[in-house]
Amino acid sequence: MQYLPDFGQPYIQHLGGPPGFLTVLDDETIGFVDFVGNRQYITLGNLAENPKAHLFLIDYAHRKRVKLWGEARVVEGDPDLTQRLMPKGYKARPSQVILFKVRAWDVNCPQHIPQRLEAAEVAAVIAERDRRIVDLEAQLVTLSTAGAMK
Repeated sequence: MQYLPDFGQPYIQHLGGPPGFLTVLDDETIGFVDFVGNRQYITLGNLAENPKAHLFLIDYAHRKRVKLWGEARVVEGDPDLTQRLMPKGYKARPSQVILFKVRAWDVNCPQHIPQRLEAAEVAAVIAERDRRIVDLEAQLVTLSTAGAMK
């Protein structure tokens, strides 16, 4: 197992999943499945040495960010918990569960958060716009034809 040695500076790594992959378990605990990934085991190695952790939750579409401070622990070999926390229909392979105990939180200002939208959501809006244009053009032809007949 590899882990990042303590160089006296923080280290963060992206962990994620589909929307809703975090599950609130109680008033101060969030749980999520850690999926099989790049096999660096940095998160696991760091948590083996120090349970202090941070989560940055970013909603790019609405330019909002919440920072969570707390302690995390890895839960391995609990198929019931893994199944409970596994996002429905997600094709990734679960590895273990991480339970995060929230100790503090803060909301950042959105000034430097770029707005990003999911490609599928943008495509759906554009497709609806294109359907509307086709409908309006058809109505225009109908109205023009009716006006020419008078």
